[in-house]
Amino acid sequence: MASRTAPFSPFEFLIAWRYLRARRAEGGVSVMTWISLIGITLGVAALIATLAVRAGFRAEFVDTILGSNAHVTVYSAPMEVVEGSGVYSSLMRDYQVRAERVAAIPGVTRAAPLIRGQVMATKDGRSNVAEVYGISAADLQTIPRVANPETALGSIEQFGEGIAIGSGLARELGVGLGDKLKLISPEGAKTAFGTSPRVSAYTVTYIFTAGRWDIDRTRIYMPFAEAQSYFNREAGADEIEVMVEDPEHLEPLAVPLMRAGGDGTLLWSWQDSSSSFLRALDIEDNVMFVILSILVLIAAMNITSGLIMLVKNKGRDIGILRTMGLTEGSVMRVFFLCGAFTGVIGTIAGVTLGCLFAIYIDQVMSFVNWLNGGGVWDPSIRGIYELPAKLQGADVAKAVILSLGLSFVVTIFPARRAARLNPVEALRYE
Repeated sequence: MASRTAPFSPFEFLIAWRYLRARRAEGGVSVMTWISLIGITLGVAALIATLAVRAGFRAEFVDTILGSNAHVTVYSAPMEVVEGSGVYSSLMRDYQVRAERVAAIPGVTRAAPLIRGQVMATKDGRSNVAEVYGISAADLQTIPRVANPETALGSIEQFGEGIAIGSGLARELGVGLGDKLKLISPEGAKTAFGTSPRVSAYTVTYIFTAGRWDIDRTRIYMPFAEAQSYFNREAGADEIEVMVEDPEHLEPLAVPLMRAGGDGTLLWSWQDSSSSFLRALDIEDNVMFVILSILVLIAAMNITSGLIMLVKNKGRDIGILRTMGLTEGSVMRVFFLCGAFTGVIGTIAGVTLGCLFAIYIDQVMSFVNWLNGGGVWDPSIRGIYELPAKLQGADVAKAVILSLGLSFVVTIFPARRAARLNPVEALRYE
């Protein structure tokens, strides 16, 4: 009859479950079971929480880049202004024609001429270095993180009447809506005695928070025509800011953009400026996954210790079951299920705990800040203002597969040991 017993029959589950229910005489087995369960729970929870935080950080970091900066910048290599003059300039004088050709490329959503320059922004004795972007009002309204920021003061519709600045810069200089902000540029008027600094005051009509600490603390948007005059770029543009439909895959657009830009065209993408940081994030993700996987393995190894103790304590029972007709396979499956129960329950608890951590990450960070008196998350170092988390099904699946796989594998050795126990030896002294 034993030979006709189907694998993993209900009685095998029943016996395994009874063995896992601790009795006072088997307290050691119970303790090892609980240690294994808690270890797997914490290991899986830590793995899921870490993967969620890393995914959220990368998504937020990339979104702030793509939402506030050009996906691709088209600019010109320095070219001789007049043949034989020895004077070189990278200014685009045919920027309108180039922008129209670039905008006509399939996959390009916007091509906006830009003026860029650095200034010293001052107000009431306070000063800070700022980067000025000269852009038209219509083009400014198509920048997601500026036109639809996390928070904003004023109206972007009034951009033509003054300038737009980041909230960090406004806070640094103590600037509010309607205040005059003085900008000082070394590229001023050219006189017989050289180039004198240019000082101009502009009304702040819009204050935005793009979500990136470095952008909010340094960026100023100025109307395109005013920027041309301020930086001595009359009838020209420094570059063309290009937005595309799929910024993650820019390679197919490289050749069309080069052709549309004309002779001397150079390209610089957001991936070029951030590739080293993103690669570092990918490497860190892999390293953290390996480290936390080792922690899950260590927790799973406790299952082996608990099962070895259980097999030793249940030697008499194993002998009786074998004499009653249970095969080695049935005995092996019983003790395999003992370890598998621990792994499954621990994995379910770990997934629940890790998902709750990721979902309530804001409350968790608020509590950690409260414990440490604030300042745990420094945006000046990490670039973004808060620790984000993004739960992904693939990450949860990886954690579940890893935990269950390790839990099942480590139970095989003690389960086989139990199955091969000689019933005569097990009952000799009973």
